[in-house]
Amino acid sequence: MGSLNNKTRLSGANHQPLCTRTHQIGALALIAATFFITRLFNQSFNSCNPYSFNDQHRSQDVVRFENGGSISWPHRGYGSLLSLKIYVYDEHEIDDLKPLMYGRDGKISADACVKGQWGTQVKIHRMLLKSRFRTRKKEEADLFFVPSYVKCVRMMGGLNDKEINQTYVKVLSQMPYFRLSGGRNHIFIFPSGAGAHFFRSWSTFLNRSIILTPEGDRTDKRDTSAFNTWKDIIIPGNVDDGMTSHGAKLVQPLPLSKRKYLANFLGRAQSKIGRLQLVELGKRFPEKLESPELKFSGPDKLGRTEYFQHLRNAKFCLAPRGESSWTLRFYESFFVECVPVIISDYIELPFQNVIDYTQISIKWPWNRIGPQLLEYLESIPDQDIEEMIARGRQVRCLWVYATESEPCSAFNGIMWELQRKVRQFHQSAETFWLHNGSIVNRNLVEFKNWKLPVPLP
Repeated sequence: MGSLNNKTRLSGANHQPLCTRTHQIGALALIAATFFITRLFNQSFNSCNPYSFNDQHRSQDVVRFENGGSISWPHRGYGSLLSLKIYVYDEHEIDDLKPLMYGRDGKISADACVKGQWGTQVKIHRMLLKSRFRTRKKEEADLFFVPSYVKCVRMMGGLNDKEINQTYVKVLSQMPYFRLSGGRNHIFIFPSGAGAHFFRSWSTFLNRSIILTPEGDRTDKRDTSAFNTWKDIIIPGNVDDGMTSHGAKLVQPLPLSKRKYLANFLGRAQSKIGRLQLVELGKRFPEKLESPELKFSGPDKLGRTEYFQHLRNAKFCLAPRGESSWTLRFYESFFVECVPVIISDYIELPFQNVIDYTQISIKWPWNRIGPQLLEYLESIPDQDIEEMIARGRQVRCLWVYATESEPCSAFNGIMWELQRKVRQFHQSAETFWLHNGSIVNRNLVEFKNWKLPVPLP
């Protein structure tokens, strides 16, 4: 054995080494060439991509503001471009979906429901119907949108609370894709302070679904909050179109030097302690705080133009909580260029991954309403106020429900947030799979056209 090993070593010594310097240089050259060719290929691919910068004239992950500046959604969890397929249920394909949109008698119109602070339920639906993200094939959808104007329908007497609950349950029972995923990939809008509590059985049926709502945590008033930071999305309230549309606005902002008041609170007291305190504070310091008990009905009702004319007449617009944590006044203040002062401890705000609210607003403790608040606001230099207003002027386009063709809009912001909610495989208690990758229900009947994730390498 020893002689055989020696012969092998001696024999090997008579041959050239397997890897010479020439080979090493050649290998390095090949690696370098591969790298540059790959880069060139990627650039060519991106130029052909329908969502590329060259085709869209802007990077898909960048929101450019009308008055300069930009923000971008973080790539982690969002991706570098918007890529969604959303199926929108048609009002005719499911029994009793129409009553959730137009009332039991079908007499409530979408045009009537698009007005006011709850108009988001109509606007988002209409935008999705025209969106490039819409798909008409359920089997290829990432998400499913369930249209409902139920807040408006309820306010206009089209359905009562019991009917709303019964109708939702009936509608959901007819959705096989809802059962298949346990509701994980279905989107619902609840645009009022009640949030998903508007549907009394939400905790049974929608506890896994994606809820779009301006209302966040309500555990200060209820045992359980319907808002879940893991799956749900806070959306902006619906500001009057007369203030958000391009061109002539309903009213124009006033220069700081021409504003009569330091601060204002323009809203109903609603027997809420904090709001009543602001009304009393306005009576004590009428030259600093405009805080009347407004009437929104009857002969003393304040018209929408008059309302915004009052709102713009102060440097700071106080936005206290009412029946719930969120208030439309926070969003309205940006369009009269008045710095919002949030007085709502539990409030949740939209798009917090990209907006630094400490730079455009003030949040004040609910239990500190009093002269101390006015003294603090009075101590802020006008230059600082102007800078906050300027930063707010840039980001307010994210409160506007404009079409997705706009470079900055609430709709596009919501699409970015929805993209992060997409999960590749929506398994549920009704979902099972076999060795060959087929997806079956508990009766072992296969679901057709179910979209599996890409197999692991």
